[in-house]
This record gives sequence, structure tokens and C-alpha cells, in this order.
Amino acid sequence: MTSEPTLASPPPWRRALVTGGAGFLGSHLVTRLLDSGVEVDCLDDLSTGRPENVAPVADRQGFRFLELDVADPGCPDVLTGPYDLVLHLAGPASPADCRRRPLETLDAGSLGTRHALAVAERDGARFLLASACEACELTGGALGAPCTGDGHAYADPVDPCGAYAETKRFSEALVAAHAGARGSNAGIVRVFDTYGPRMRPDDDRPLSRLLAQAEHGDPVTVAGDGSRTVSLCYVDDAVDGLLRVAAGRSVRPLDIGGEEQVPLAELARRVIELTGSDAPLQFTDGTVGAPGPHRPDTGFARELFGWRPRVSWQEGLERTLAAARPAPTPAIVGAGGSGWLS
Repeated sequence: MTSEPTLASPPPWRRALVTGGAGFLGSHLVTRLLDSGVEVDCLDDLSTGRPENVAPVADRQGFRFLELDVADPGCPDVLTGPYDLVLHLAGPASPADCRRRPLETLDAGSLGTRHALAVAERDGARFLLASACEACELTGGALGAPCTGDGHAYADPVDPCGAYAETKRFSEALVAAHAGARGSNAGIVRVFDTYGPRMRPDDDRPLSRLLAQAEHGDPVTVAGDGSRTVSLCYVDDAVDGLLRVAAGRSVRPLDIGGEEQVPLAELARRVIELTGSDAPLQFTDGTVGAPGPHRPDTGFARELFGWRPRVSWQEGLERTLAAARPAPTPAIVGAGGSGWLS
């Protein structure tokens, strides 16, 4: 096993490009890189990203925001760089977004990934694709993909989530082919159910839905008997994992995600408790007792990069809700966590 990067380690990059940088995860990556002294070009067409996510860093030295679609033909010419790191997160991040924007999803994963790879190749930069756990499902799972005779899944092209599934698979294949054919320093990270401050309430993920129901006073609904599980990864841990992989030269896809399997009923009860909601917990018809499809295998991330999630789902949920409420007094930020990896 390789040793963990120390907190005092300086980042190995001077300037980075983050596509999809105004999104939930992208904006946290932008902030962490800026905090570590890296100049950041943040590209986002704001179709699913939000300006308020990067508003706190808008005046920071070394930050530049580019409102542009990464799939536009002239995009690589605008991204003058030069860059040492290209983090590609552009494109709808959830099946809910894909149902609303299927054509844009396909463009971001195909043309957008080609453009981001071309920029990285031009500058000799490390390239990292932030893919999704649904891309590696082999037996249906979250996207409900049917299976072939050998047990492998394929996406139904007329399924509402078919574009999402195929886009993720294609973008991964494109990065791997680029690395093999061109020798590019390119890698893939599959990000599993990440949550935290700035997460969107309408992204159709289990925790987002539960929080929205509780805060609106609606019944908090859980399918079946509530024993179905989800894996949750706090955003600080996900950012830490992505940057550790970015600092290496791994090509093979790596999973970054929570290692705790949380029953949905337990999660729902904790959400109701922490929000102080009077909303009732309601069990509905659905799958009973089955594990969730999103179960990361973090073994390679641990072995190769010394990464592991440090924030429990209970603590992360408390942090998420605290960040959404105004602080009663100005917070004093100490010196802890100033390293580029935390």
C-alpha cells in the first residue's frame, strides 16, 4: 500500500480546469483547489449548476468563471490554459436531470468529454473523469437496464434513463481508449451518492427527497419495510478521494463512496429528528429488504491512495443541515484543515 499524502503536501498543480464547476460536487472541488493555492478556471453552462455555488469564491485571486457548454465546438479554443489538471464533471449528474435534458446529457458525455480530453492532451495535463456509480451496474440496478444472456446489462434506448446510462458508459470507454491509444495521463472515478452543503433538493436521490419532504412537512416516504440500504459519502470525503486519484496516474476506474450501508428507515427517522419536522414516516409499496444498487468497492482507493471516508453519515447529515441555517454568531475559522488534502 502506498503511504497517504500528508496534510502539508503542496498540490502538484499550478492551474486547473473544472468543467461543471458550478455544480454541487464541482463547486466544492473549486473551493478546495483555490484554498490550496491552485488557480482555477470554472466552466459551467448553468443548465444544472447554480451561480450561488461559486459566488463565495467569485472574487478570489486565481478564479475565473466561464459560462460555456463544454460540448460547444469552439470550447477548446476558449480554454487557453495552460492547465496541469483537468477535472471533467460537466453534464447532468443524476437520472432526474437526464430525463429533463437527454440530448444535452449525450452531448456532454461524448463531445464534451472529447473536448476536455483534447485540452488536457494539448497541455500535458492530468485528466480525471468524474463518472457515476450507475455506469458500472451490470445487472440492472438503479437504471433498470435489461440484461443480455451473459448477465451483462444494456440500456433500453427508449427508457427515460437510457441516455444517462449510455452516456456514462461511453465517456468511460472514451477516456480508457484515449489513455491506451494516446498514452494520455487520464483516469476515471465513479462517485457514489455524495451529499452535503449545496446539494440540490430536486436531484431525485434518496436523501434529497427525504430532506425535502421533512422540511415541507409532507409525509416522509420509504419504500417497502425501510430495510433497503443506501451508501452515503459526505462531500468533503468525496473531494478528498478525487484529488488523491488526480494526484496519481491511475487509469483504471476507482470507486469513491460511503462504506456504511444505511437502512432507509433509519435515515428517514434521523432526517425527521434533525429537521424538527412533524412530518409522519410513511411506508409505501416497494422493494422489501433488498440492498440498494449503489454499493461502492473502495478497496482500490484504499490500497492505491490511502483514501477512506472519515465522516459518518450521521455527522455528515448534521453538517449538511447546519450549513443550510444561518449561524447565530460569526464563525471563527481556525488553522485546522488548511492542507490540500484533509
